[in-house]
Amino acid sequence: MDDELITERRPIAFPQVFGYLRHITGGLARHAALVDCLAEYCRRHELTLGGVFTDRDATMVIRSSAFVGLVDALQLPDTYGTVVPALSHLGPKSIGAERRQQIAATSTRLLVVRTFTPTRDSEPSPGTSAGLQPRRDT
Repeated sequence: MDDELITERRPIAFPQVFGYLRHITGGLARHAALVDCLAEYCRRHELTLGGVFTDRDATMVIRSSAFVGLVDALQLPDTYGTVVPALSHLGPKSIGAERRQQIAATSTRLLVVRTFTPTRDSEPSPGTSAGLQPRRDT
C-alpha cells in the first residue's frame, strides 16, 4: 500500500470504512480485542468504522457470507474502504489475492493495521510484524 495521506486534503470528514475479520479460534475477548484494534486505527486516522464483518467458519471460500456482506457495504455511497488487522484475515494466499481484487473492483481502499516491515536489526518470520509475536488465533 502506498504512503498517501488517508484523510488530509480530502473533501469529506471522517470517511466511512468497514472492518473485516476472520476469527475462527479464540473466544469473545479475542474478537473484542480485534474489533477494538480496528476501532482504534480508525480513530487515529479520522475514519468512521461503519461496521465489522466477521467470518467464523473454518471452511475457506472466496465468497463467504461475511465477505459478501462486506463487498455489498463497499458499494454504499461515500464508502472509503475496508480495514483489516493484517492481510492474513483475508485468507490464505490464493483466496486473499482474489478477495483483494474484489475489494479493488469496488474502487475503495484496503487499509491494513499491521503490515510486515522488516527492520535491519531483526528479521521476523514472514507474516509477523517486527516486535510482535505470531498468534495462531488471528
